[in-house]
Amino acid sequence: MPEALNELWFALPVRGRDLAVLLAWLAPAALAGALILRGHRAGPLVAALLWRFRWSNLLFSGLIAVSVGLGVALVAQERALRQGTAKAADKFDVILAAPGDQIRMLLAAVYLQPTDAPLLRGDVLARLQADPQVDLAAPIAFGDSFDGAPVVGSTAQFVEHLSGPLAAGRLFAREDEAVAGALASVDVGDSFTPVHGHGPAASAGETHDGVTIRVVGRMAPTGSPWDRAIVVPVENVWTVHGLANGHAPSAGDRLGPPFDPDYFPGTPAFLVRADEIWKNYAIQARYDGEGVMAFFPGSVLGRLLALLGDMREMMSLMAVATQALVAAGVLAGLVALTRLFSRRFALLRALGAPRRFVFAVVWSYAAALIGAGCAMGLAFGWIAAQVVSRIVTARTDVLVAPALGFAEAHLVAAFFSLATLLALLPAFGAYRRGVVEDLRAAA
Repeated sequence: MPEALNELWFALPVRGRDLAVLLAWLAPAALAGALILRGHRAGPLVAALLWRFRWSNLLFSGLIAVSVGLGVALVAQERALRQGTAKAADKFDVILAAPGDQIRMLLAAVYLQPTDAPLLRGDVLARLQADPQVDLAAPIAFGDSFDGAPVVGSTAQFVEHLSGPLAAGRLFAREDEAVAGALASVDVGDSFTPVHGHGPAASAGETHDGVTIRVVGRMAPTGSPWDRAIVVPVENVWTVHGLANGHAPSAGDRLGPPFDPDYFPGTPAFLVRADEIWKNYAIQARYDGEGVMAFFPGSVLGRLLALLGDMREMMSLMAVATQALVAAGVLAGLVALTRLFSRRFALLRALGAPRRFVFAVVWSYAAALIGAGCAMGLAFGWIAAQVVSRIVTARTDVLVAPALGFAEAHLVAAFFSLATLLALLPAFGAYRRGVVEDLRAAA
């Protein structure tokens, strides 16, 4: 029987399983409500209490909303950050670089973080250009910038692979032309002079006097730091720095591959891809070693996120701890509220209302406050996640777009059920209070 249930569970689609978990979290509150309200119409009195003390109720629900919203924002933001960084690396199938730190080269080639890296020379180029499985081998040469934006040398094929169809203009066809990222500060038709250095070093870098580059195209948005980059022909980067341009003198003004290994100055990294996934694995295995480091950016990013898994667990624990503290606060607040309403409940009892009716009113009133706080918490969490994501996107240039999903719904549903079950305690306290004592205390 357990095996059959296990097979049935995994036969459900992912959304079906998420929905089942959500219903399971809500089931305790729903079952408690059905049993407590059976045979009683507590709604009109609960509505009257909610309206009569609306400002106090709003404050009480608002405190719940803040706590729930913080938990929702933490979970949504962490997931959005993982998705955004993974999407930014999606177009980088295999990276080839000199042996060293894979994470450092991942940050440099994919996320355009400034770094000094040794160069891959013509022997690696010759192997790549002769490899029948390689569909694209694009050099990535960084080190210059303009107005804070990295100026990166590569090929027109790389731009097509990264962007797809351009949003405006055309691909570069000369050494003194460039294609800007979707969010770069230059427009099509603008001209600029690059500065040596990228990042903090760029402010003290030397301007490449006499070099003027004209922007002829703009890439479509990629959701990565490349949106703020300016891509120039890699030949331009080599020429500007006084190196050979990758082609024999007899080739004239040729741009792009094939390059001549004898005139290849070197590049910090190659983006390599094949037309089939299995070929990418074969390429990575074949080139990794013998003076070359070949790696999958997605795999390195996965290991990096795994190293940061403790942070995710810490954030989850913080959210759970916050919910537990708020649940305790909810319980204390409900006990105080029921004491304030003790005279009204005593009058109801004196007029003939049964104990179970008072129990149902107190519990329903508490459940309404908790439910309103959870609903407002979802909205508050979504707004907070949006604000934080815009800050993160502006700081990292990685598009972080949070959205509410089942993970957040499960968190809120679990808190709602726990809090409504705790609300049974003040309801039971009101159930046991004596009528005469409460009326005398009120007098």
